[in-house]
Amino acid sequence: MAMKLYVGNLSFQTSSEDLQQLFAQAGTVESASVVEDRDTGRSRGFGFVEMASSEEGQKAIEQFNGTDFNGRNLTVNEARPREDRGGRGGGGGGNRGGGGGRGGGYGGGGGGRDDRSSRW
Repeated sequence: MAMKLYVGNLSFQTSSEDLQQLFAQAGTVESASVVEDRDTGRSRGFGFVEMASSEEGQKAIEQFNGTDFNGRNLTVNEARPREDRGGRGGGGGGNRGGGGGRGGGYGGGGGGRDDRSSRW
């Protein structure tokens, strides 16, 4: 079964063909693509490589994660589905919003204590 890999910390000069050639050293590459900015067409500094088997994918992770390529230390790991990443990001956003709410509640609580102390 094929394994899709996330490849991060790419040099902005790295092309999809560069990824294809590099990862071919670890096995059969089904596809390789550098993610580009939709508006400018420039590399966003990461990409995806699909290896033909999970064994080849694991070999590529071990072989290339943390190694220097075009002057940058690569981050290579198994890609996660976009839905999972979005879900976690959304949860983080909710937590940050909650933090703001708690902060407001704390300030309100302080005001409440001041009011009570003047009453008693």
